[in-house]
Amino acid sequence: MSPILVRPVREQLEHDRVIRLLQAKLKRKHDVVTNIGEDQTVPVRIGQVQIFPDLVLTDSGRKLAGTVEVETAESVNHLEAMAQWAHLGRARAPFHLYVPAGCVDIARRLAAENGVNVAEIWSYHTIGDQTRFTLVHRAPAAPEPRKTTAAPAARTTAPTRNGAPTPAAKKRPAAETKRKTATKASPAAKAPAKSKPQAAKKAARPQKRK
Repeated sequence: MSPILVRPVREQLEHDRVIRLLQAKLKRKHDVVTNIGEDQTVPVRIGQVQIFPDLVLTDSGRKLAGTVEVETAESVNHLEAMAQWAHLGRARAPFHLYVPAGCVDIARRLAAENGVNVAEIWSYHTIGDQTRFTLVHRAPAAPEPRKTTAAPAARTTAPTRNGAPTPAAKKRPAAETKRKTATKASPAAKAPAKSKPQAAKKAARPQKRK
């Protein structure tokens, strides 16, 4: 239960009115249940602590999507930050805080001093019969992890006709490849051996006697 047990009547009426305005505003995206005054119907359990936020947001699958706490000038204090805000900030769902426009700096300081993980802080002020809400703080989004692509592993085996893997052929040295290429391309290697000169053949024949 909040340490602020009794609010001035005027502040309590303003508090409940802001909750109903937020209920109408937020129900466009979520299912919204309120805990107003003595109507404590939907608790949120955070560890061993059970808290009744002013508004509980759920998605279509009844999964907790967020919590909202509305404060007045009297309830923006250190005790409220420790008893309510700190626990709601540890929930998996985002915690949204609404404070009067004149209490924004105090709310920021209390959230920082108590380590409150607040997703958004909104200010509200009333002009005539209209209440306006202004976003004054939003927690930075966590950076997405970089996607890395693993390099393909080198093939060490090559398939054969029967499907059994065999060791891949080793690369031949460049010098040996060049030497074989030059041997194949040389016309001298393929040309037949030249015959001896005809003069040498005549000299080798025996001369006839006269």
